[in-house]
Amino acid sequence: MAATLNPNLLLLIALAPLVGSMIAGLAGSKVGRAGAHWATILGVAVSFVGSVLVLKDVVAGARFNATIYEWMVVGGLKMEIGFLIDGLSAMMMCVVTFVSLMVHIYTIGYMADDDTSPGGYQRFFSYISLFTFSMLMLVMSNNFLQLFFGWEAVGLVSYLLIGYYYQKPTAIFANMKAFLVNRVGDFGFILGIGLIVAYAGTLNYGEAFAKAGDLAKLPFPGTDWMLITVACICLFIGAMGKSAQFPLHVWLPDSMEGPTPISALIHAATMVTAGIFMVARMSPLFELSDTALNFVLVIGSITALFMGFMGIIQNDIKRVVAYSTLSQLGYMTVALGVSAYSVAVFHLMTHAFFKALLFLGAGSVIIGMHHDQDIRNMGGLRKYMPITWITSLLGSLALIGTPLFSGFYSKDSIIEAVHASTLPGAGFAYFAVIAGVFVTAFYSFRMYFLVFHGKEHFHHKPFPGEHDHHDDHGHGHDHTPHESPWVVTAPLVLLAIPSVVIGFLAIQPMLFGDFFKDAIHVNLHAHPAMEELAHEFHGAAAMALHGLTTLPFWLALAGVVTAYVFYMVAPSIPATLAKVLRPLIVILENKYYMDWFNENVLARLARVIGVGLWKGGDAGLIDGVIINGSAKVIGGIAGLVRRVQTGHLYWYALVMILGITGLMTWQLWPYIKPQFNALFGF
Repeated sequence: MAATLNPNLLLLIALAPLVGSMIAGLAGSKVGRAGAHWATILGVAVSFVGSVLVLKDVVAGARFNATIYEWMVVGGLKMEIGFLIDGLSAMMMCVVTFVSLMVHIYTIGYMADDDTSPGGYQRFFSYISLFTFSMLMLVMSNNFLQLFFGWEAVGLVSYLLIGYYYQKPTAIFANMKAFLVNRVGDFGFILGIGLIVAYAGTLNYGEAFAKAGDLAKLPFPGTDWMLITVACICLFIGAMGKSAQFPLHVWLPDSMEGPTPISALIHAATMVTAGIFMVARMSPLFELSDTALNFVLVIGSITALFMGFMGIIQNDIKRVVAYSTLSQLGYMTVALGVSAYSVAVFHLMTHAFFKALLFLGAGSVIIGMHHDQDIRNMGGLRKYMPITWITSLLGSLALIGTPLFSGFYSKDSIIEAVHASTLPGAGFAYFAVIAGVFVTAFYSFRMYFLVFHGKEHFHHKPFPGEHDHHDDHGHGHDHTPHESPWVVTAPLVLLAIPSVVIGFLAIQPMLFGDFFKDAIHVNLHAHPAMEELAHEFHGAAAMALHGLTTLPFWLALAGVVTAYVFYMVAPSIPATLAKVLRPLIVILENKYYMDWFNENVLARLARVIGVGLWKGGDAGLIDGVIINGSAKVIGGIAGLVRRVQTGHLYWYALVMILGITGLMTWQLWPYIKPQFNALFGF
């Protein structure tokens, strides 16, 4: 095995989805539906196989960090396309391509009946393949320029995907909301990159990290803050937008307006995890600022707990899973804040599989229910959709952290890392992640029980798009759900496997081995969380057995039992609680009034500022003073000059005489001045 990787293989991995996207997008009318989906599936499959080969070599010790193409040099600043392949990027490549491949295959069944617009099917496949290319460029980059390109590209393609149903006003509103909120985060992101480039003098990761110690000694000009703190907080603001952290989380639930495959692709392994990946990649910088880490920790804690509360009151099956994503992203961010970067990335990986499984399972339910997404209209689907049922159950068990399932190993490691942290915000963070265990279990199994167990609520109800009409005997049409086709259920089964076993298999090398040895850097003396975890770890099996006696397990079990009692045994209890806790429910239904604040305060303030800049700055200063004012000055001068230029010879002769007289007077003034003063008594 070579000590380095083949750059041609890396180029193939990155570009294969792009080629598939171009075929589906530019030649979609010629290749048809089948040609479009097979071209994109083949491209992503090639990337996945190549990523697996790369991961195999990386595990054996191979690395790659080199420039592929030099775009330009400005002064001493090199702008390049390059790849950095180590344990972190190799793992991300495999996760991104595998989940994307499952989504591509699943989409064949989910979008089979889509006739939204001519060529819409081909366009959809082109977009999701382009999304995969963008994400690969992001995770494989070895410099800030390429990182920013991939960062913005996934944002752009997500805008197109969320607004796929462009005839729906809600979809257009959702994709514009996602685009604008991410621009807020990206403003901070580019400021952070700019600070690093300005003071480190390079766009390359390795060169910037080598100067991190010097950057840590510099104050931010004009303040008492350290430069490294400001730069890291700015970078994390970018992550807050992309990874939907409070208060920049508001775009993600509304993104459910896109087709379900997009929900899985955006919310599982790709776009929303880009921020988590970026902070882990920047660990050499974040380790130098406890202030920045504490900021990350507190933001993650708020997101983990309060977004979990939102999942309790949702009735749309996709929105329940969406708020679950927000909460789990909060868990990852908490791990980043306590310097447990490898734990955050480990949870990123396990979450990618079971969350993609849950989203695609929700999509399968939606297909079976003829696109009815309200869980109150479901119930008893277990016997109609057995494959969807069992895979969704496995995904839910992984999500709540059931011992031996993948989510258990990553989530429990986060909780233990927070418990071992010495940062000021660790106390609140520990409460948030512990309370979040019960909340997660409750809303997850509330959805599970209402969908797959209990009474069947779908009989004699019209599915979306149907009219509720009755026959002569007063009976409505009976609607029987059905299991989804194999192109939908096969990805569910393939995602269920890693959702169960990947945590058991990967915890030792990823958290306590040397898998991330040269990708993630932790100051164990200042931030001892990972060292404490290593002392407590005695193998994956022992951890699972010990997990049966811990507080998180009993809280998760309590959440499941509470959900069962509330919605299967005594549904009057939640109805009564909803009346008693109505003020709290109203706050949750209004999403903590964040949307109201953004639309009625920030938007109006921005409008006032915009109008002021337009009328005062653009119309008043630029148009009125600089442009029109300069024209008026020149016009006035021209008017005066025009009066002098009369065209009469006698006027020109007079002017010449006066000019000569004045000139002679000026030249002779030193000689005339004494007589002038004597004459007038000066």
